Amino acid sequence: MGKKVFVGMSGGVDSSVAALLLKKQDYEVVGVYMKNWSQDLPGMKCPWAEDLADAKRVAVRLGIDFYVWDFEEAYREKVVEYMLAEFRAGRTPNPDVMCNQEIKFKLFYEKAMENGADYIATGHYARNIDGKLARAIDENKDQTYFLYRISSEALEHTLFPIGEMMKPEVKKLAAENNLHNAYKKESMGVCFVGEVGMKDFLKEYIETKPGEIREIESNRVLGYHEGAIFYTIGQRHGLYLDGVKGEVNEGMPYYVVKKDTDNNIVYVSKNLNDRHIWAKELKLESIFLRAKDVLPGDRKIQVRLRHRAALIPTEFDGKTLRFHEPVKRPAAGQSAVFYDGEICLGGGIISE
Repeated sequence: MGKKVFVGMSGGVDSSVAALLLKKQDYEVVGVYMKNWSQDLPGMKCPWAEDLADAKRVAVRLGIDFYVWDFEEAYREKVVEYMLAEFRAGRTPNPDVMCNQEIKFKLFYEKAMENGADYIATGHYARNIDGKLARAIDENKDQTYFLYRISSEALEHTLFPIGEMMKPEVKKLAAENNLHNAYKKESMGVCFVGEVGMKDFLKEYIETKPGEIREIESNRVLGYHEGAIFYTIGQRHGLYLDGVKGEVNEGMPYYVVKKDTDNNIVYVSKNLNDRHIWAKELKLESIFLRAKDVLPGDRKIQVRLRHRAALIPTEFDGKTLRFHEPVKRPAAGQSAVFYDGEICLGGGIISE
């Protein structure tokens, strides 16, 4: 039996195949389901019990030990409360980034090490190249955008078994090995509540406060909303605004271009060239760079401003990103992630 690896098993096909591959490579594999959230909300059933059952069934199929580790208290404190505080401040956070930083690659990593693990592993689409975080072979599924804040210490003891595979290969391998969840539908929506929209989740914790939706060019009121904090810059869905008959741009969608959270006003425009949508500079805070990947001033780096977005050349002075051409402005609270070729160097939180 080889070295001991604790695999975070979510019940999905990716983490199941990660465990399968490690078992085939003669690691001593231990499956762990992280119980991060189990609360049902009105009209919203949390899928944790079904996911746990799926993970346990795969563990039985593979003949590996399996545990459930309860991280709910820490998850609520480190991820959910952070997320709610950011939304209340008028920003749009990314809970997946914080979950990876605080739970999967900190709490899970530390507990696994305390229990005799040599490594931890997950079903993320990423690679570990000599202790450096690298993009997955499957660019469409690459998840390094969400992993950029994991520590160098954790990364040195982390395996990403499916990082060299394409998604169809993962599903095929699962089916060939009779894993029942080979074609299980991927969960969407809020990362920890399953098929729930972020706005629906937030409304359970943040009081709605009706306000006006105004066209930014004319300042005329076009409609009403339930609270400016529920909207994000660039959003086009969920506004429920009808076009004005006879106008040149009739039928074109409106986009959120600005939020006045003090006065609870959402400003929209049909003009995709509106100055609020584009930026040549972005200021960052809470910058995270791995110790081995210091950014020299003369190194040409690229940045990814959204998951699966194109990599953009940029200049970075330690606080501000500068671009040669205007970029579509991400919402404050989102992440800008740095790359040098295929290596993910780190990143920061967009402040403005």
